[in-house]
Amino acid sequence: MNETECKYDLLLKDGHVIDPSNNIDKSMDVAIRGNKIAQVAEDISSSQARKIINVSGLYVTPGLIDIHVHLCGYAGWLFPDFHSFSNGVTTVVDAGGPGWKSFEEFKKSIIDTSKTRVLTLLNIVGAGMLGAVEQDVSEMEPIPAAEMIKKYPKDIVGAKTAHFMGSGWEAVDGAVRAAEMSGTIAMADFRPMPTRSYKDLLLSHLRPGDIHTHMYAQHIPLLNEQGVVNDYVWKARERGIIFDVGHGVGSFWWRVAVPAMKQGFVPDSISTDRHKASALIPNASMMITMSKFLNMGMPLPEVILRSTVNPARIIRRPELGTLSVGADADVAVIELLKGDFGFVDSGHAKMCGTQKLQASLTIRNGEIVWDLNGLSWPDWETAGQYTVINQ
Repeated sequence: MNETECKYDLLLKDGHVIDPSNNIDKSMDVAIRGNKIAQVAEDISSSQARKIINVSGLYVTPGLIDIHVHLCGYAGWLFPDFHSFSNGVTTVVDAGGPGWKSFEEFKKSIIDTSKTRVLTLLNIVGAGMLGAVEQDVSEMEPIPAAEMIKKYPKDIVGAKTAHFMGSGWEAVDGAVRAAEMSGTIAMADFRPMPTRSYKDLLLSHLRPGDIHTHMYAQHIPLLNEQGVVNDYVWKARERGIIFDVGHGVGSFWWRVAVPAMKQGFVPDSISTDRHKASALIPNASMMITMSKFLNMGMPLPEVILRSTVNPARIIRRPELGTLSVGADADVAVIELLKGDFGFVDSGHAKMCGTQKLQASLTIRNGEIVWDLNGLSWPDWETAGQYTVINQ
């Protein structure tokens, strides 16, 4: 069969596929044609593919989905492609960088210029995440926010509130109202105050399907004074509140996460809150954040579940986070390293671990966009008089 007759453009051969959306956790091959998943099977003939990549000893998963990053605003300004693809991430959600006044410029400058699939939670503050203005309740306008969400349904997945330090519920209720009017979800970055409690947030203000992010932050009373997960937190989960990691520079602490994990209070979604500060110390990348949960005892398939199909469902994009035939060919190839590693929390305290995830190869929309060890390329000594070798 010559190259023009090949059934598949790309074949990932002999990897261990973990695709929670299809209950797959075993050695399988993944074939891609164009920008779609064409077949997932135990032994796909290499003769049917134009390009074959041997991924033996590696894990093959759907492209990862990080539903809390910052690409603009005072904490953001990270262009996504390097930070996403080098971590196996193919879809990110900017968590409240732009508001309704600034979204269209964000779309033009970030969404439309990135290979990464960039989605957005629209800030309830019209100006967006720009510091002092986030405390201005007059900027919290649900109606224009909802109108902007409805205008761009392919790009905006819901509303977001963050950083509000006032005594009232204007920010949370405004974001929830914008989500209600647009038929979407709300995410809350919340700091309890004497006049507004975490319990009230979870049981009275957020709706089923809405998200609380930064669940393991030290300012969040996930645990009571005895170190036990509060009863009302369990009740909130029962009523459908979503709990997201949102690691960030200040929102992941071992002394909260470890006891909560031991009691079975695990995240619905693993996300990084990656921005220009958290990208350094404590290295809030997707691979490192996932590795922390692996070393706290979460099995690898559960880590992948909370980094693919769960966030896809949470943001109401069920077509993402899957290797189903016909899905966009977004794929992560991940190596599980064994050794002695250290992982740092937001307080700069270390936990030692024996496992660490590393993104070896990332495919976005059928295109190889990250290849750490040159898995997809020929050896230079046999490549002939090459210039730039195409896929």
